[in-house]
Amino acid sequence: TEQSDANANTPKLSNLSTDGKAWFIHPVAMVDYFNVTEKKTETWDSVTNSRITLLHPRIRQNAVDFINDVEEQFGIQLRVTTGLRTIDEQNRLYEQGRTISGNIVTWVRGGYSYHNYGLAIDVIEIKDKKVNWEENVLIRISSVGIRNGFSWGGNWKKQKDYPHFEITFGYKASELLEKYNKGELDNEGYIIFD
Repeated sequence: TEQSDANANTPKLSNLSTDGKAWFIHPVAMVDYFNVTEKKTETWDSVTNSRITLLHPRIRQNAVDFINDVEEQFGIQLRVTTGLRTIDEQNRLYEQGRTISGNIVTWVRGGYSYHNYGLAIDVIEIKDKKVNWEENVLIRISSVGIRNGFSWGGNWKKQKDYPHFEITFGYKASELLEKYNKGELDNEGYIIFD
């Protein structure tokens, strides 16, 4: 019957398993029902945690989950080296290697980086209390970032940026700049998304 067909696709809570956990049976996966909502709110690293608190509120948990999932899956400890960056800071970085000395470190002016809206992070491995700049580590962990909702700069066709991960919510940076200039901000100064 129609009712029994509907019930066949309805997830059910099974009995307790031998490990004492209740399992939620989902058509695609079996999920530990009680741990689904128990999210860690911090990472292993106080520096990373302080940088995550400055990200847009809608991606903070994604960032925490990404860092923790990489450590759990690969034993790799990541640090967020850059998160939120002001438009003025972005402009100063843009001038580096152009009008001021140093290497070029960014290709976009202020307002055109997702960092300017707290929607991007740059990460690096910390190994034996030292920074490990090996690109192969970033390539290895990129799928974990993607699984946590981020787009990865290593997938860009031009000017690949292996440490870079961003969540854009479908907005171009120019559209975010327009929202910023119109004052479409919450009481903490973050862009309001429709």
